[in-house]
Amino acid sequence: MKKALTIAGSDSSGGAGIQADLKTFSAHGIFGMSVITAVTAQNTQGVFAVQDISREMIAAQIKAIFEDIEVDGLKIGMVSQISSIEVIAESLKNYSPQNVVLDPVMVSKSGYHLLNPEAEETLIRKLLPLATVVTPNIPEAEVMTKMSIRNLPQMEAAAKIIRQMGAKNVLLKGGHLEDDSIDILYNGQGFEYYASKRIVTKNTHGTGCTLSSAITSNLALGYSLDEAVSRAKEYISAAIEHSLEIGKGVGPTHHFYELYKKAGMMN
Repeated sequence: MKKALTIAGSDSSGGAGIQADLKTFSAHGIFGMSVITAVTAQNTQGVFAVQDISREMIAAQIKAIFEDIEVDGLKIGMVSQISSIEVIAESLKNYSPQNVVLDPVMVSKSGYHLLNPEAEETLIRKLLPLATVVTPNIPEAEVMTKMSIRNLPQMEAAAKIIRQMGAKNVLLKGGHLEDDSIDILYNGQGFEYYASKRIVTKNTHGTGCTLSSAITSNLALGYSLDEAVSRAKEYISAAIEHSLEIGKGVGPTHHFYELYKKAGMMN
């Protein structure tokens, strides 16, 4: 069995963060492991508090995994502090994992800043060069590039800038465009385009975490980056289309819809 590690924050409501990553790994037949960088108090209505895990504890968690278990894929999500980013970068340089997917989580859907502004430059400088692919959405790409992104040509320009910052590949997600969603993958030579219909639902909690962990899963399974992204897009589209009416706000996606359907557990 392939094994994947998520380095991210804990979502107490289970829709995003570590919890979404582990569900996604399991849905792909991957054995999931975790390094928790922060504990959040959140639900479908927002993020209400964050407590960061110490640098020493993050390092200890990473060491415990890599010195015992082979890691076939690694996803990095919420890392809110400079010290957290630095210790992750130091550890990954030491262990040199393959298939590193960096999801630059900056602001929650409710507007809570999950990455301290002063840590943004450290994330770009320390973690981008270690990533096989970085997966910003449009607001995150705007922060990284300091440019406005409203259309496909601007997305392409931003992806080129982000790759120049050190990432090997850039998947810029277009879900915030007004028209149907299109994601673009830039490898320094050319673009791949992944169009998908816009699914009308308010229940999109954890979509970024889920997509990046689905890409990680498929890379761990041995697929090329292009195929890993295509498969991850199919997975997240089904998860959004069959999202769950849980809570009073933005509900979660259905990580196990396809498995439940095959098992005859869906109406």
